[in-house]
Amino acid sequence: MILINKLILPPAEIASAWIETGEKKANLPVSKMLFLGIFAGIFIGFGAHANIVVTQTLGNIDEGLAKLLGAAVFPVGLMLVIMAGAELFTGNNLLTLALLDGRITFRKMLTNWSVVYLGNFLGSIALALLLSASGIYGTETMAAKAISIANGKVSGTFVQAVLRGIVCNMLVVLACWMQAGARDMAGKIFAIWFPIMLFVLSGYEHSIANMFFIPLGMFLGAEISWLQCWYNNLIPVTLGNIIGGAIIVPCVYYFCYKIDFAAAKGVQVNK
Repeated sequence: MILINKLILPPAEIASAWIETGEKKANLPVSKMLFLGIFAGIFIGFGAHANIVVTQTLGNIDEGLAKLLGAAVFPVGLMLVIMAGAELFTGNNLLTLALLDGRITFRKMLTNWSVVYLGNFLGSIALALLLSASGIYGTETMAAKAISIANGKVSGTFVQAVLRGIVCNMLVVLACWMQAGARDMAGKIFAIWFPIMLFVLSGYEHSIANMFFIPLGMFLGAEISWLQCWYNNLIPVTLGNIIGGAIIVPCVYYFCYKIDFAAAKGVQVNK
């Protein structure tokens, strides 16, 4: 397989590369899907924790600045997923491209999504438990911020959570899409940072990040039940993430760039 020596790949070649990547992801052994999914949950949790650390005191000074700086550190989670190597449910929504191209079956795609989603949940919960017991959230401001975030995420309506999930994962898969077009690490970092920073700054909802945020608040004393966690947030946000990341973006791009796939054969992507 030939690697094209370009700084940035055009969209048609990115689409072809993601089809190849989707086929590989769908054919991973289940054990690898699960372990790499656990790692991704932990990695996204690292970014979420950094967001809390930054915003917990700055919010008392300038709320806008706190949101901006918190959003600026959050993307490290997806950087770790892509460049260190892990399996993230929301990014893997782009497997739809391989499905549309006939490279994988619907069953294989659902298997990948299900196993990776479970792994992401286990990793997120594990990190939330570890950090809640570590004493890092022992200060009043840290614990209060984590609890406040968790309460805020279960306070909206089902429809609001779906809508915020849609726009969130449009940005997440666009970050995954763009980094595939970058040929060096610096390019991948910039491709990831801007869209992820934007979704955090905008207040959109990411199902895997919320698997860390909400349970962490619960472990620290937030009066939230597991039913509320799932029904008020994780279920509708996951549905929204699928609509935005598995339907809207990949289906439109497949339609727009399908005729160019043949010319883009032989392109390989590192994700």
